[in-house]
Amino acid sequence: MSPSLAAEDLSMFGTDPWWLVVVKAVFCFAFLMVTVLFSIVWERKVVAWMQLRIGPNRHGPWGMLQSLADGIKLMLKEDVIVKRADKVVYVLAPIVAAIPAFMAIAVIPFGPSGNEISIFGHRTAMQLTDLPIAMLYVLAVASVGIYGIVLAGWSSGSTYPLLGGLRSCAQMISYEIAMGAAFASVFLYSGSMSTSAIVEAQQDRWYIVLLPVSFVIYVITMVGETNRAPFDMPESEGDLVGGFNTEYSSIKFAMFMLAEYVNMVTVSAVTTTLFLGGWRAPWPISTFWEGANHGWWPLLWFVIKVQLLLFFFIWLRGTLPRVRYDQLMKLGWKVLIPVSVVWLMLVATVRTLRNENYDFADIALYVGGAVLVLLLLSFVADMFREKSRAAAETAAEPAGFDPMAGGFPVPPLPGQELPPVPRRRPHRERELIVSGGSDTQSDGGSTEGKEASDG
Repeated sequence: MSPSLAAEDLSMFGTDPWWLVVVKAVFCFAFLMVTVLFSIVWERKVVAWMQLRIGPNRHGPWGMLQSLADGIKLMLKEDVIVKRADKVVYVLAPIVAAIPAFMAIAVIPFGPSGNEISIFGHRTAMQLTDLPIAMLYVLAVASVGIYGIVLAGWSSGSTYPLLGGLRSCAQMISYEIAMGAAFASVFLYSGSMSTSAIVEAQQDRWYIVLLPVSFVIYVITMVGETNRAPFDMPESEGDLVGGFNTEYSSIKFAMFMLAEYVNMVTVSAVTTTLFLGGWRAPWPISTFWEGANHGWWPLLWFVIKVQLLLFFFIWLRGTLPRVRYDQLMKLGWKVLIPVSVVWLMLVATVRTLRNENYDFADIALYVGGAVLVLLLLSFVADMFREKSRAAAETAAEPAGFDPMAGGFPVPPLPGQELPPVPRRRPHRERELIVSGGSDTQSDGGSTEGKEASDG
């Protein structure tokens, strides 16, 4: 079945009374905070289970109040402001990082856009608001949140936080390009940037089936965008102590932690909206139960999908090691961006052919033929490149191993030998000296005299 373009009907938004808008806003805020509190405990328990540890089990039943205990502990700690910091920016940076994280949830649909539910006698949609360019709003808000991290690193007046802030800025530039291309593929198929219209367009098939490459690209970029392991280079404790938040303590540090987890929930909600059918029930349930997508049930399916994506975040952190910074940049610029651009052109070609009423078999034939030609050309180019590289390696003389070539000592790899150290006797000569060679005359007598005296 061909995906139909979703019609943008946003007339139901903006008609609610002011108190109902406040109720919806409070619900969105409470949803984020409760999900964050649960996610912190869940992450500790899941990682402890993966590493055969006990995990939190002291605060509350089964340790479920560990998040509240952490929050109280951080608020009671001493709030230190370092002497060399730019105090105004230093204090405002955690706020700039936290507030945009809450703003993106305003355009996420928790249920159908029609008047599906009743709140105190008023029929309303399960969404705070919607915009014709809602996804551009999400991208803009996510970009603003990075300023908090960059300003925190700059205002701390320390080297390691500054490096962490610069890393975060470079990471955002590298990964938002591929993220935007993944969004554009969804826009081409749905014909809209409205979140409610995108969910409506997935009535027949979810976009994870129609656009699997876009889904994979966005999942990778959302991990890099939220600075989560294995892409947590801005706060890498292995080489940056704590990164951009090294000089922060007490409630300001807690706000950075809150912003990270709220961003996790937000990008999981965006992934659910764009690729997993949003609030729609999974396939087996929606086929035999007509009421699965009506009333308050869509909220349940939405929450389950978000929690599964949060588990994916936790699973990555407990499984994969942190990558090097050059590997992170190489993945963004040399892999994700080219793949996303090529995939976007492929999706645009398919949509153009569908709009021209071409048959699906003809489209598959044209697209498959183009892909095969590209793969064949790539294979031929790689073959000639390998031949030229092998010829160059055989012609070139093997260069000696220089342990100080990079400016710092590097141990030799298998097959490499260290150059001889200057002003050091060969190993054989050192053995002769130890066993009583000619250099032992420095003790005051010759070896011949020693032998004579022994005789």
